[in-house]
Amino acid sequence: MEKFFIRGGHPLKGTVYVSGAKNAAVALVAATILCDEPCTLENVPAISDITKCLDILKSMGAVVKMEREGVIYIDTSTITTTKVPYKLAETMRASSYFLGTLLGRFHEAFVPMPGGCYLGDRPIDQHLKAFKALGATDEVVRGANYVKADKLVGNQIYFDFVTVGATMNAIFAAVKAKGQTIIENAAKEPHIVDVANFLNSMGADIRGAGTDVIKIRGVEYLHGTTYATIPDQIEAGTYMVAAAATKGDVVVANVIPKHLESITAKLRKCGVNVEENDESVHVWVDSPLMNTTVKTQPHPGFPTDMQPQFSTLLTMAQGTSKVTEEIFNNRFRYVAELRKMGADVSVEGGKVAIIQGVPTLKGAPVQATDLRAGAALVIAGLAADGLTEIDNIHYIERGYECIDVKLRELGADIQRVIVPDNENVVLSS
Repeated sequence: MEKFFIRGGHPLKGTVYVSGAKNAAVALVAATILCDEPCTLENVPAISDITKCLDILKSMGAVVKMEREGVIYIDTSTITTTKVPYKLAETMRASSYFLGTLLGRFHEAFVPMPGGCYLGDRPIDQHLKAFKALGATDEVVRGANYVKADKLVGNQIYFDFVTVGATMNAIFAAVKAKGQTIIENAAKEPHIVDVANFLNSMGADIRGAGTDVIKIRGVEYLHGTTYATIPDQIEAGTYMVAAAATKGDVVVANVIPKHLESITAKLRKCGVNVEENDESVHVWVDSPLMNTTVKTQPHPGFPTDMQPQFSTLLTMAQGTSKVTEEIFNNRFRYVAELRKMGADVSVEGGKVAIIQGVPTLKGAPVQATDLRAGAALVIAGLAADGLTEIDNIHYIERGYECIDVKLRELGADIQRVIVPDNENVVLSS
């Protein structure tokens, strides 16, 4: 078992380079199934979710080669089965993307119910609605989703609410369908655009990605390509908030500043200085943090994946802040851990957090409850007085490449410690 031990109180200073986007990369790996030739993905983050996605491809017969750091060669022409293994699917939400890509290419897919962080009920009814509109049938067989179609034909798809996963799967299933598909009320996140650009680079005909109406004209063949993943918007935002929480001075490099606009706007509301450059943002603090209100919304609104990190920052801001979670109904589980560190946070109805700022957080033993909650606790530990011990760091490693290494390069006192089961580690003060 591995843990992070963080001794807080060190302002972060320097430059940190952001890796490829987790939410884009997992979809890009699944999308290679639609390609009729080998392709190469660049700027792929070294995180556990990517490892699992690649393991799924290999389990189905694909050829996967790591050419160099961050560069992966994938040939899915050798796939021999459309079944995704239970043990791999149940560990991450992104396994649902294999439904759309396998259906789009082979006209059938057998994918166990997706897993990942528990953030509340996340049904796939809108995914199945899209598949049905294109001519597929679905049933649950031995705890797995089985979708099948004699042929896929373009159609009009309207989502009942904005959903990233279903938008992605609708694109995957429609890319090779006969005729035109129109997706309405589509999600507009940067990784939707990135996947559409990737598929278009292989010869797909997708227009409107990044708007709420996406039009796809099906093609018969997709050729090989080399494509680089966009920078990770959420990783960048996490380091921006960490810089603010520690009253540091950090340049967050290899980013697309436009993707960070909602995060930048809220940081400025709190009194944080943010200077945007072509491919970086400079974040520093020279005055007390101020309270604000936050409401998570689909892109271009404030991202739900930044809510725990930003809420942690607000525990150190003057006055009372209000955070409303509109995307997931179980995203405040980390609040109990922050309270162990002296945070003054109350949650009303599971959707609203009222945060009263405190002068400082205190180090304590805590445990990550999900990926972004884990990142929030890292930020809390960096800003707190004393030693913070974070358990369940495997959640954090689902979405952050070498987070401890990058933070140490910014001056943080963070150690990764291997702890034998049922044993405690005491670090000297």
